[in-house]
Formats: sequence, C-alpha cells, structure tokens
Amino acid sequence: MDLRTDLNYFNLLTGSYARLLGSELVARHERTDDAIGWLYHDAPFGLLAHNTADDPVFVYGNRRAQTLFGYEWDELTALPSRLSAQAPERRERQTFLDQVTRDGFVTGYRGVRIAKSGRRFWIERATVWQLIDEHGTLHGQAAMIPHTTPLSD
Repeated sequence: MDLRTDLNYFNLLTGSYARLLGSELVARHERTDDAIGWLYHDAPFGLLAHNTADDPVFVYGNRRAQTLFGYEWDELTALPSRLSAQAPERRERQTFLDQVTRDGFVTGYRGVRIAKSGRRFWIERATVWQLIDEHGTLHGQAAMIPHTTPLSD
C-alpha cells in the first residue's frame, strides 16, 4: 500500500503526534488533501515512520527525508530502519528507540545517520514518537527531523 497520500496514515501520523505531544504536526489547512500533500511534498522537516516488524522497515518518508537519506520512495520503504545508522551507532539508536517505547515520545534527539551514498550526518532536535491510533493500537514509530548537519570525517 502506498502511504504517501493515504488519509488513514496521515491521520495516524498527525493524530498520534497531537495526542502525545499536545501540539500539531501540520498546520490547519482548509482541505485535508492539501495538508496531506504539504506533509509529503513541502514540509521543511524530514518525516520518517517504520512499522512494528521484528526488524522494522520504513513505511513512510516524505520528500525531505528522501532527500536527506538519498533514497527514492520505493527504496526507502523497503529499507530496514536500523540501516539508517551505521553499525557502531545502531546500539545507541536502539537504546534511544527503547526510551521512546517506554515514554511515548522523545524530543531534542541528536544522532548520527547515514545516507545511501555513505555520507554521514547529524540529525538534530528530532522528535520521535509512538504511532498509536485512537484505539491504543501501536503501528510503529515516527521521527520528525527539523535540522541536520553534515558530519566531517
């Protein structure tokens, strides 16, 4: 299923964010289709989400996230999310994700990530939250990445 413009997935992303953080991920738009399009095509922040598989796979990545990580939609949505970090950083990443699971969300996260090209960069001031629907069902985790900084090797 293609989640780029899926209303139910948009509602999961924005609704879980609002319930957990008490603020809106997307500013109000007159038409819901415009809000969905803005989040995918025009948002100034990267937005990624992975599922609840034993080895979670990205199921959503807006255009900004695709640009940051250097993957097209079809590549990104086939990628295990652990591969967004190099092996030495994966343990730190997993510890952080365990904290998100425990607390529901974390803000102000900073960590090293790796693009498809091998370029490494810092994600900074990220917010990561549990994708929990209005019935309490967990669907995965999402990350909003407002800022990145190149990492000089």
